[in-house]
Amino acid sequence: MNENVQILDGNTAACEGARLCRPRVIAAYPITPQTVIVEKIAKGIDAGRIKAEFICVESEHSAMAACIAAQATGVRTYTATSSHGLLLMHEMLHWASLARLPVVMANVNRAVGPGWNIWCDYTDSMAQRDTGWIQMYASSCQEILDMHIQAFRLGEDPRVMLPVMVCFDGFTLSHTSMPVNIPDDSLVDNFLPPYRPLWKLDPDNPVTHGNIIPPKNYNQVRYSQHLGMRHVPEVMGEIRRSFSELFGRDHGGMIEETHTDDADTILIGVGALGAGLKVAAEEMRKNGQKVGTVRLRVFRPFPVNDLRRVCHGKKVIIFDRAVSLGLGGVIFSEARYAMPGEDLHGVITGIGGEDVKTKDIVSVVERSAKERLENYWVGVE
Repeated sequence: MNENVQILDGNTAACEGARLCRPRVIAAYPITPQTVIVEKIAKGIDAGRIKAEFICVESEHSAMAACIAAQATGVRTYTATSSHGLLLMHEMLHWASLARLPVVMANVNRAVGPGWNIWCDYTDSMAQRDTGWIQMYASSCQEILDMHIQAFRLGEDPRVMLPVMVCFDGFTLSHTSMPVNIPDDSLVDNFLPPYRPLWKLDPDNPVTHGNIIPPKNYNQVRYSQHLGMRHVPEVMGEIRRSFSELFGRDHGGMIEETHTDDADTILIGVGALGAGLKVAAEEMRKNGQKVGTVRLRVFRPFPVNDLRRVCHGKKVIIFDRAVSLGLGGVIFSEARYAMPGEDLHGVITGIGGEDVKTKDIVSVVERSAKERLENYWVGVE
């Protein structure tokens, strides 16, 4: 592939990733720390770099409604949001998924209020885990761009046909600049075929859609949606191999593993926090500790089989940046289903954007040797 390395922040990488996928309609509303994405997209359309129609709407709810309407006519669509904007979309997230419309959306993770907080945790996206959206989490600006390309292909696969959320940390990634290799448009065109809708609104071939349906039929629709989600691991594996062969990069499939083969302790996280765990693990391995890491690249569907394969018989410490209140960390809660009987420890850290330092991660590992950590909050007095 041709090398075109530029220094981009995460928001610009998202914009470039979306551009390369050639969406026909982009609808969005600005919200910190996502605003740069829609600003750059609007400027790109105005300059002719992005061949799409931009719909400037009055709210995030309207942004998703516009994407749903456009996608229902058989065209590829894209939007971006964050935090309270994502929460405002909640109703329409269900609509897109149940209608089997593979809209792709960037969500720049940010804590929700009150109080007013613009820093990162994963509450906004993980609160949407049962809306039927595939959720992917990036840990670098390069992966943000690449994940957009993968997301369109994944959601549009006829075995899946579900919308996809590409999540990345507010400010930590959205406003941090890194070298990013931007692939040629032709390479992306080879990787991502034209969108072929499962159904579409067509005056020449009219269909009834969105009308009332009785319980038996609704049950069937939900089951079909469930099967689409169940196909994601298989399709993701195919995408990983194809992407690696064409672009020369491999971020992992459903998960990214580091030093898991010989590890006796596995640290699990997502996003930039997952990348931070790798740094801490490398430090501990210098001191003779057999520590490995697993970064979830896909949270929905939950990578049950991958985790069972990698973590069996080992101590597992899960670092959560979102909480199911009264129950515990979101990933930890799901891991207890995925890995019953395993030595699981749950840690809640980084809530509201609090820094998660290497020394904090090392301290948690040391503490886990003395006691079982179940919903242990770091930094709470």
